[in-house]
This record gives sequence, structure tokens and C-alpha cells, in this order.
Amino acid sequence: MFEKLKPPIQDEEKIRKIGEFYDRVSHANADYFDFWKEETFLHWDFWLSCCFTFIPILIWLKMHKKESRGRLLLAGFFVVIISCWFDFLGTVWGLWYYTGKNIPTIPSYGPWDFCIFPVLVMLIIQFKPHISPWKKGLFFAAFSCLIGEPFFWWLGFYVLTGWKMLYSFPIYFVIYLLAHKLSHLKTFEKI
Repeated sequence: MFEKLKPPIQDEEKIRKIGEFYDRVSHANADYFDFWKEETFLHWDFWLSCCFTFIPILIWLKMHKKESRGRLLLAGFFVVIISCWFDFLGTVWGLWYYTGKNIPTIPSYGPWDFCIFPVLVMLIIQFKPHISPWKKGLFFAAFSCLIGEPFFWWLGFYVLTGWKMLYSFPIYFVIYLLAHKLSHLKTFEKI
């Protein structure tokens, strides 16, 4: 059926060259997966990463304000998307990389991007709502940048190759403020 289709309009040489890049990436991923199976899977760093994945979720399930669940989840999903995107860019550009990952096919560190980071943001948004979001954002950025990142660096999970931890401070601050703003939207209406 597809044999009758016309050839792509994209330049054939460009398609071939890009295919070579993807082939090299595919081989590197296969080599990394083999290494991960032998050196990380079911080792102490794998299990610790599993704890970093499930414990924040359990804490959030226990502590979140049920009446605000939708708003908090909107903010949390925003944090997941933004943090994964920035983390992906940082790893692809060679600014940092991760060890001890519980999922070897994701370039970023899943427990941080999918669990710790969004849960922390959601809990900070929820508690003491009368405190200024600017103050909370500063607290969140300082905690993440001065305690969270150094802790993961100390574990050897977060390896910096062209980035300084303090560069993350304004990024964390802005992410928190945007998540806070999303959680307080007044445009929600019943479906």
C-alpha cells in the first residue's frame, strides 16, 4: 500500500544524515541500558530512587487538601512538564547527567521531576496560604537549590558538567510563582 506513495519532499541526503545521528543515539542508549541493568538495577541507588519516587506521592496523598485537589494537581502537572523540559535540555546540552536512575530510558531524573519537585510545590502552595507567594517562592528556590541539589550531588545522583547549582535558583523561583498563579486561577467552572 505504501509503495505507491510518492517519495518524501524532504531532501534525501538530509534524511540519511539525520538517520545517522539517530542511529548513534540509539546505540548509545542500548549501551547505557546494558550498563544500567548490570550496575544500577536492583542496587542500592535503584531502591533509593524508588523511595524518592513513591514516598512523596504517599505524603501528598495523606497531606493534601482534598477540596483543592484539582487546583493543586494543575499546578503539580505544570511543574512536571516544565521541570522535565528543563531537565531534558540540561542533559541533552551536556550541562549535567544523572546516575542511580530507576528508569534508564528517560534522560532526566524521574523521582525529582515527577515526584519530589511537584509534590513540594503543591504542599508549599497549600500550607499557610496567607503567606506571600514571593516569600514561598524564595523559600522553595532556596530549599531546592541549597539543600535538594547538593543532597543529590552528595549521593552521586546529580553530576554537574557545565552548570552551577546557584543557576537553578531563579528558575525554581519562577516555576514556583507560575505554579502558584495556576493554582489560584478563578476561571474554573463546573463542566
